[in-house]
Amino acid sequence: MERRGRIVAILAIMVLGFLLVALRLVYLQVFERAKLTARAERQQEQVLTLVPKRGAILDRMGRALAVSLDVDSVYGIPSKIDDPRALARRLSRILHENPATLERKLAGDKHFVWLSRKVDPTEAEQVKELGSAEIQLRAEPKRFYPNKSLAGPLLGFAGIDNEGLEGLERAYDKILRGVNGWMLAEMDAKGRMVFPGGSGFQYHMPKPGHDIILTIDEVIQHIAEKELDAALASSHAKGGVCIVMNPQTGEILALSVRTNGYGRPAFNPNEPQRYKPAEWRNRAVTDAYEPGSIFKVVLASAALEERVVHPLERLDCSAGYIKLADREIKDAHKNGVLTFSDVIAESSNVGTIKVALRLGKDRLYKYITAFGFGKKTGVDLPGEIPGLLEDTRLWSGVSIGEIAIGQEIGVTPLQMAAAYCAIANGGVLMKPYTVSEIVDPGGGAGQKFGPQPVGRVISVETCAKVVGLLKRVIDMGTGQEAKPSGYSAAGKTGTAQKIDRRTGEYSKKNYVSSFVGFAPASSPRVVILVMIDTPESSIYGGTVAAPVFRAVAEQSLAYLQVAPDDMGGRMLLVTK
Repeated sequence: MERRGRIVAILAIMVLGFLLVALRLVYLQVFERAKLTARAERQQEQVLTLVPKRGAILDRMGRALAVSLDVDSVYGIPSKIDDPRALARRLSRILHENPATLERKLAGDKHFVWLSRKVDPTEAEQVKELGSAEIQLRAEPKRFYPNKSLAGPLLGFAGIDNEGLEGLERAYDKILRGVNGWMLAEMDAKGRMVFPGGSGFQYHMPKPGHDIILTIDEVIQHIAEKELDAALASSHAKGGVCIVMNPQTGEILALSVRTNGYGRPAFNPNEPQRYKPAEWRNRAVTDAYEPGSIFKVVLASAALEERVVHPLERLDCSAGYIKLADREIKDAHKNGVLTFSDVIAESSNVGTIKVALRLGKDRLYKYITAFGFGKKTGVDLPGEIPGLLEDTRLWSGVSIGEIAIGQEIGVTPLQMAAAYCAIANGGVLMKPYTVSEIVDPGGGAGQKFGPQPVGRVISVETCAKVVGLLKRVIDMGTGQEAKPSGYSAAGKTGTAQKIDRRTGEYSKKNYVSSFVGFAPASSPRVVILVMIDTPESSIYGGTVAAPVFRAVAEQSLAYLQVAPDDMGGRMLLVTK
């Protein structure tokens, strides 16, 4: 009887156990089915992001300045790794990564983790040779700049995740980047990715980015950079800018920026990590400086337009200085009595200020703003600033004189180049631009951009007079070193003192040396601005910057097949 009772008890326990298991199975199958199914799918499926190919950046002739090519990236499957430390040590020797960092990534139960993005082919091949099912390669597009440092600050660069971070890459990121796609992959028992066949294969293909065609010409860009680099090396300057524009349209044909001084390599967007963020900047639009005497063209234009002076009117500059309020402003050397034409040719501060006083601050301000100073040009580049121009209500008793000669005002190099374009094209300020076309590689509708006039600044008749003044600068004045062989030219020199940050006063040794002009003077095809920051040899724009203008003009005009208009000139051959 006692034995039968034990058997019944055991059977009862077993039945109760089976009943509990059955109830649990019913609960899981009926009430928890959706939740468990989703969990299983998460464990067995992996949604892969398909990165689109970033659009190319091409010069005006279709030559590649930035392209994307597929390279291998390394990822791991931590949930399938038994010994993360040992595997991390092996990988660190291949990928040159910190083994502790790799070990942290490989530990845990994740089904996907990036280990090293966009590795070189040698490293990818060594990863393959490991033969590890837990370490795999996936192709990703990587940005390449085939001309290395050419136009580096202008182009900018894209980051590891296909995002534009600086320059044109940033300004046109949404257009260049494209749209991500996705693919649903399954994981086998060893954690390897497999793709179901037939209609069960789920994916959405990425949409590649659009290409952009620039106004930049690769050859003219090369010319500008080569000549600017030579000038920085010979003058031991801290940096410089060279801009080449089409004055009729506002197209930027070349924009060269050097910010790290002579002796250091120019910014190469293939390796942005090697440079300081300050060296990424496009200082042609992000930084303002006092332009000095190249700004006198604004005063000359305003005075001639308002007819407060005649080009042949004689002005007494014999004192060598002029007093405004409590300050004396001097000429570089005594000039005697000069015609207004010679005031500009010899860059007389005294003569310029005398004419500015006739014009008055309100009319001077009107023309300064009409030429585009004190506001952004609207160029399609990131980081542009408006410069510095105070309202006339804030001007002191000396402001009208200092501003007329290019002090007490901050301009960007691009603003200055655009202003000279207005003189060169007959008096119309044009909006500068760098992108001429957006192209859909899939054949869809793109977008084209053309010249955009901002407004007329001065009359055609006044422009002709100003051009005459600027020709005289090169033919007989301070800009004789700017005369290109075979072509007439017009332009202006500038030598501006920099502010000493320690004292707040003008420095006695640090200058910005400039030359801005255009050629041929009879029918301008190019406006060229050259700015040299803090040269250590000669400080004068006529000796430091003017020769760069000459070299760039000669080679660019020959490349553009512009016929010489100076019978004593000769054509030059240009090779890259």
